[in-house]
Amino acid sequence: MRAPASKKGAGGKKKKAPKAPAAAAAAAAAAAGGSGAAGMEMDNGPAEGAPAVWRPGIDPVAEGEELDYDPTAYDCLHRFALEWPCLSFDLLRDGLGAPRAAFPHTVFMVAGTQAAQARANHIAVLKLAALGQGRHGKRDKGAGVDGGSSSSGDESDGEGGSSGGMDASDDEDDREPPPRMHHRLISQSSGVNRLRSMPQRPGVIASWHDNRQVRITDATALLEELAAEEELPAARPQKVTLNPLASHTHAMEGFALGWSPVTAGRLATGDCKRHLHVWEPQEGGGWAVSGVYNGHEESVEDVAWSPTEATVLASCGVDRSVRIWDTRERARSMLAVAAHDSDVNVISWSALVTYMLASGGDDGSMRIWDLRAFKDGGHVSHFAFHRGAVTSVEWSPYESSMLASSGADHSLAVWDLALERDPEEEAALAPEGNAVAQEELPAQLLFVHAGQTDIKELHWHAQIPGLIGSTAADGFNLFRPSNL
Repeated sequence: MRAPASKKGAGGKKKKAPKAPAAAAAAAAAAAGGSGAAGMEMDNGPAEGAPAVWRPGIDPVAEGEELDYDPTAYDCLHRFALEWPCLSFDLLRDGLGAPRAAFPHTVFMVAGTQAAQARANHIAVLKLAALGQGRHGKRDKGAGVDGGSSSSGDESDGEGGSSGGMDASDDEDDREPPPRMHHRLISQSSGVNRLRSMPQRPGVIASWHDNRQVRITDATALLEELAAEEELPAARPQKVTLNPLASHTHAMEGFALGWSPVTAGRLATGDCKRHLHVWEPQEGGGWAVSGVYNGHEESVEDVAWSPTEATVLASCGVDRSVRIWDTRERARSMLAVAAHDSDVNVISWSALVTYMLASGGDDGSMRIWDLRAFKDGGHVSHFAFHRGAVTSVEWSPYESSMLASSGADHSLAVWDLALERDPEEEAALAPEGNAVAQEELPAQLLFVHAGQTDIKELHWHAQIPGLIGSTAADGFNLFRPSNL
């Protein structure tokens, strides 16, 4: 894929960008050391020759052919994995300040596994430290980056093994220490379908399990341990058992799960038997779970709370609808539209433009809704880019016109709704290594990230502008496109 298409101009305003995506990672490659089963790596350097844009799901990859990318398209790109794949994760708010941009970064997150045996599952509480740039991003002249060989490191005690870890590879800059994964593991007796951290208390985690149960667990003490841990321990920490603060068993397993950003502790959960519930925190502790909210005719797939109104909630489902609820009324939804021509898998409510909602469907399309005209059933934008079901969509917490989506086509796309195509700028940027933009690509498509298999979920970091995390069948990526 080509180098970045557009950068911010003076005063933070964006220039118009070409239509083609900005960059893509290399095709899935083995991690340093060979197996790639666990570890963290910094991707290899670019191949020689003129850049060419590769379009996921359109352009074939010949047998034995491997995609490559321009590392200047990323400010950073890190890979890591746990012992088992994770369908869901969350990037946690921390006390390190915001917004922050200087490398190296420290990131806290939680993830839930889908292990081969039920009792092998866990919720991983992670601190990823010393996340540098490696060879990614443009460097100032005289910065001393050696374009030749660089140091490499072997997996050290406490980093790899059964819990996964991070590897230093030959792509790492000599001047940077290797990244480190600090972790604590909370034993679980079932696979985790989805989990979310409470915005007001990041250590409180809600998790949807494949045994029909939703649990709320307080991992605050584990996060505090990780925050204080400067060096990796000599021995791997043992799994711990934490009794949940609350739990509720649905009629069927599910995926829909979301905390209210307005009312601390208020939670919504939806299952595959079309049942939607709201959890209310109680004085003195515990939660009261409501009766069923009636409206969806089939599985409830996702929920999203209003960023400003405490009792307003959106949901979507296999019945192809997106619905808006007032939690004080369980008998019916306030508004409903037939949102897609297939199952609606995911939704996201913009925190910066609070009348904007995004939805993603099984047909690979993403639609943008203006809630001020929602009852009329008209979407304001429709993008049919992904060549597989849309698996995640999320608005940027820093740019009001920007959001990201991922799909079963193994790609993650960053969109900027404010962009228009500018052929003159495309021509001006061509000497920087940009490839020719394909006409069929949307003007709003700002960046495409590939190289992961079966991407399930993405999140923006709330305190590091432009940093995106994603989970897939072959592990996690953390990256920042250089044109955001």
